[in-house]
Amino acid sequence: MSRQRRSSAIGVLGAVALALAAVPSAHAISFSPWTSAVNAESVPGTSSQLNTTALDGCPIQSPDGLSLYIASTRPRQLNDTRTDIDIWVAQRESTSDPWGAPVNLGSTVNSTADDFCPTPIRGKGLFFVSRRVVPGVSCGMGDIYFTRQSPAHDWLAPRHLRCQADGGPNSPLDEMGTSYFEAGGAQLYFSSGPDIYRSEREEDGRFGPAVAVTELNSGAADIQPNVRKDGREVVFASNRNAAAGQDLWGSTRDDVDDPWSSPENLGSAVNTAVNETRPSLSWDGTTLYFGRAPGPEGSSDIFVTTRSR
Repeated sequence: MSRQRRSSAIGVLGAVALALAAVPSAHAISFSPWTSAVNAESVPGTSSQLNTTALDGCPIQSPDGLSLYIASTRPRQLNDTRTDIDIWVAQRESTSDPWGAPVNLGSTVNSTADDFCPTPIRGKGLFFVSRRVVPGVSCGMGDIYFTRQSPAHDWLAPRHLRCQADGGPNSPLDEMGTSYFEAGGAQLYFSSGPDIYRSEREEDGRFGPAVAVTELNSGAADIQPNVRKDGREVVFASNRNAAAGQDLWGSTRDDVDDPWSSPENLGSAVNTAVNETRPSLSWDGTTLYFGRAPGPEGSSDIFVTTRSR
């Protein structure tokens, strides 16, 4: 598999009772501009293992801000020669503390294929994408799965979302960048191939067919979307401005039933001449984590920027 494809990657549910917080009021939220992005490892006290000489990307905070999930090709252990992508998680005691060293989620979640684009939700659940091949189950190159933690904090066996042919969101293409929110009805946003899609959770708890989000798609590669918890802002990666490579873009809307505004480039405080990948907003919308490829340490590194309300 090419490094370019890996960098892009970095970018069932039967009864998934996902109890998220109540939707905020319809009043628009005003934010300051994004500050200049920095290597996440440069934040004082952060573990020097957050970024490595391997590929590190797909960063996303848990809703409580105490866990940072990433995808990485770093070795699981000393002398490990595997190069597939695994999901890891760094922890901290409070939202004002720095991140500790990432820990591998283990073989219940991670396979011998690429596992990436983790998306934690309230209730100890986790969406992610895997390129594992399961005969009679797999739909395509990379499919969306869901798992959750038991009361003992062990990860349960991942459940595969239905294939397109069975009325589900997984297609024969590569799914990436899942984003879950409940404002206006439970929805998954994700990219499939070069376009952004959404899937609504149905009455039986399963996610339905993928529908293209036409106002976000450009005909270029528009991938790895992440929607703010109130459903009124989305960020994603796109190479629609071919001269700039892959940048991060954003769009807003006044209400969850409105169409998205014309996407805007997040600007030079965030984007550079190299590729920016899989952005994710914090629960309160004031922090943005993303990957940058190549990074100063490896083929992709984790960066962060902030803004105020």
